[in-house]
Amino acid sequence: MTTMPLILAPMQGLTERLFRHTFHQCFNGAFDYAISPFLSLTHGNLNDAWDKIDDVLPAHNTDSIPVVPQILGKETDEFVALANRLYDIGYHEVNWNIGCPMRRVAGKHRGSGILPYPNEVQAVLDGIIPKIKPALSIKMRLGYYDDAEISKIIPILNQYPIANITIHPRTGKQQYGGSVNLDRLAEILPDIKHPVIYNGDIRTVDQYHAVLHRFPQIAGVMIGRGALYNPTLPSQIKSKTYHDNASSLFIDQLIANIMNLPIPDQGKIRKIKEYWCLLWQSTKATEAQSKIVLRSATLDEVTTAIKKITTFAAN
Repeated sequence: MTTMPLILAPMQGLTERLFRHTFHQCFNGAFDYAISPFLSLTHGNLNDAWDKIDDVLPAHNTDSIPVVPQILGKETDEFVALANRLYDIGYHEVNWNIGCPMRRVAGKHRGSGILPYPNEVQAVLDGIIPKIKPALSIKMRLGYYDDAEISKIIPILNQYPIANITIHPRTGKQQYGGSVNLDRLAEILPDIKHPVIYNGDIRTVDQYHAVLHRFPQIAGVMIGRGALYNPTLPSQIKSKTYHDNASSLFIDQLIANIMNLPIPDQGKIRKIKEYWCLLWQSTKATEAQSKIVLRSATLDEVTTAIKKITTFAAN
């Protein structure tokens, strides 16, 4: 059994508290903790904006994977206010997102879009490190335009007390296409003074062990899409036992929890389909069968189509 920390990656709209709670219900202990989908900084007074941090409120995460809140943004005063507010409600670590590849984010020098501008990275760290109460960790990519950008960022990060740095070895421009650049990661790892967590394209146990074999110095492994393509993967990695039909049972439980949300049916349909785009691959469904779900118009049609697939997978 591995003792390496296994972390659930932040996936906007997917790995929110509903997913974390369901995963905890079905695979308790498979993930050591999660990084939340990003909380975007807002200008102005945060005191009454509880809806902005609803996903990570402790009262909503008592029966769930432990979570570290992630913050997206570069406005130092707002960052400090939000980080300290999170500390005051019980969080002793926050994560700074400088890895998000979405164009509408990166175009504003947020997420991975800040990586070509090392002076801006330093200005943010100068502005927040002396003032925030929680520890700071970082999630980042090799760069936005190219993987040489990280070489100018590392010396800056080495100047500050950072809990750990998660690196997804792609550029922002790659989005999630192409291959992770493990050779480039190998080149830069010796230069980083902080603990490094690996993230990117781990979808099998063999891929997990290949990363550990090549990078024995890493401090943890983060998995995102791999846990939706195959929800049993974290349990497999940790040699935990699970039901033969665990993936189908997880899908059924996730849908049941979505059905209990106080939102209109169209919202439930949209949420189910968002998950189904990835989760169907953990079933015995063909791509053609999976598309029947995506073409279904009513909530009953969607849930009935999925139930047929998960029931077939269980037999």
